Amino acid sequence: MANFNKVYLIGNLTRDPELRVTPKGTAICQFGLAVNRQFKDESGSVRDETTFVDIEAWGRQGETISKYCTKGRPLFVEGRLKFDQWEDKTSGQKRSKLKVVLEGFQFLGGRGDGEGQGQGEGAYSAPNPERNAPPVRGGGAPAASATNDGVDEDVPF
Repeated sequence: MANFNKVYLIGNLTRDPELRVTPKGTAICQFGLAVNRQFKDESGSVRDETTFVDIEAWGRQGETISKYCTKGRPLFVEGRLKFDQWEDKTSGQKRSKLKVVLEGFQFLGGRGDGEGQGQGEGAYSAPNPERNAPPVRGGGAPAASATNDGVDEDVPF
């Protein structure tokens, strides 16, 4: 049976990121993300539902988030679900928590007020084939580019 564990979230940080370092020097950044959902209830009125998600970012990505993000900042997060279990030291009870381990991210909004769109160092961004596309001529087809040997590079195979 196949398995798939992938999470995509867009939300706002609920608190300033907390950066710690392991004894081996690996950075761990922990922060919360509030994700909102709007829906209509049975009476037809619009309601808001907020879900609070704990996020854990490791290494360089964690350092970058800790450096550039603060409470309230919008963020796109890509990651995987992780289920942690432990025993509470004071009460001895078994505890558990579901969280997201960050695998990629992208800053959203501007630097200060959340306007515009920005991206910072270490940020995840999906590949954009349009960015490196050749110029388009009048008919909408990509311009043909020939190399020194006369081979058309825009051949689709």
